[in-house]
Amino acid sequence: MLGKMRNSFPNLPCSESGCLPSKTANAGNMAAPSTSCNFCVEENKACNCDDVDRGVENSKSLADGKDVGRNVNANSSFAHSVINMTGMLIGLGQLSTPYALENGGWVSAFLLVGLGVVCAYSSHLLGKCLAKNPKLTNYADIGQQAFGAKGRVVAATFIYLEIFMALVSYTISLHDNVSTVFLGTHLNLPSAANLSSSQLLTVVAVLVALPSLWLRDLSSISFLSTGGILMSLVIFATVASTAVFGGVGGGRDIPVLRLENIPAISGLYIFSFAGHIVFPNIYKQMKDPSEFTKVSIVSFSLVTTLYTSLAFMGAKMFGPEVNPQITLSLPRNLVLTKIALWATVLTPMTKYALEFAPFATQLERNLPHSMNPRTRTAVRGGVGSVLLLLILSLALSVPCFELVLSLTGSLVSVAICIILPCVFHTNVFWSQISKPVLVLNLVLIALGCLLAVSGTISSSQSLVRNLHKLHSA
Repeated sequence: MLGKMRNSFPNLPCSESGCLPSKTANAGNMAAPSTSCNFCVEENKACNCDDVDRGVENSKSLADGKDVGRNVNANSSFAHSVINMTGMLIGLGQLSTPYALENGGWVSAFLLVGLGVVCAYSSHLLGKCLAKNPKLTNYADIGQQAFGAKGRVVAATFIYLEIFMALVSYTISLHDNVSTVFLGTHLNLPSAANLSSSQLLTVVAVLVALPSLWLRDLSSISFLSTGGILMSLVIFATVASTAVFGGVGGGRDIPVLRLENIPAISGLYIFSFAGHIVFPNIYKQMKDPSEFTKVSIVSFSLVTTLYTSLAFMGAKMFGPEVNPQITLSLPRNLVLTKIALWATVLTPMTKYALEFAPFATQLERNLPHSMNPRTRTAVRGGVGSVLLLLILSLALSVPCFELVLSLTGSLVSVAICIILPCVFHTNVFWSQISKPVLVLNLVLIALGCLLAVSGTISSSQSLVRNLHKLHSA
């Protein structure tokens, strides 16, 4: 999911040689090429890209509704767009779907499917907002179109929160999987006597990735993130192969319903569908944007089918013993398991620099223009290093993958995927909206708020209890 977040931020002036095209900026999941500038990778040069968001100069005119035309380089076909959106949706959340199904009961599969339908509908609403004003280019623009500068601030705040919290989840996943990959490895450092071997391995992995935050030209490393879809397919293939050939028995009984766990697992489910902040980018790259709703339906259908199949396979194979990350439940002797584990370890290491790009872009915009390039690079790298070390510290202090993921889904993702699209659409089309659509939007807003509040309270309480147990042990 994370590689998809960069394109929801306003595009900034940059040089033609320093522009990172959308094809590489989307974590390798964008099948169709694009030449729009998403963020600067070189300094103090005028941008010559064709489709540049004009930042502050145009922000005042977003509400005008004037048709400035669609991106002339939009050449993504229907099939390409489906691949793009599917690639954006499949991510870290799929690891926890078997665990969520086991803990929520098989009836909770209806919640998973229902959330997939709701998120497809909210994607349709974003497309309607974009169609009304072709000048809108990203998620934050839609917020501004609906509520002015306050709407942009709210949208950007949730986007940054999701990036930060998801990176913490990625680092926890890195810790859990690297300890399995290097099972039996013991590290002892006198200066880090309080850290376990798995924690030291995680620190080493993060330190290996740390220098990438100092790079200005991210196009040189963007290829590292192209394995997102492949990793997801490997994980699915591994679980399917284990179910068929792995000799794991299977046939475990899945509880019918565990109502007390529904608030927490709803956060896990909603996080799995978090991708809406990049959908405007997909829309703008389509040859025929009128097909965006069909693209959303097909993409969410494919992803929901994959998630549901994976959830039932994992829960039936491992039952109550299923790990919050399905890769950690797979038999260690299988080659595919080793590949899946390594993929889960390497993915976070390739994400840090690419996901830090929005922060770095906004940071550099606020630096004095008189500051020389070396100093700017030092500030960028220094702030990035501090943030990454903060993320590392949080991940090692809160080693509860499923709870952090659930909290992220309930606290942030539900707003981005359900509440805000419905609110934005209702306000933008207030004078034209039909009564059935208005009622539906209001019901979904209420549902989203219910899931957000109940899920946040449940996952927060569980997180506090787990932390208390960990630190009192």
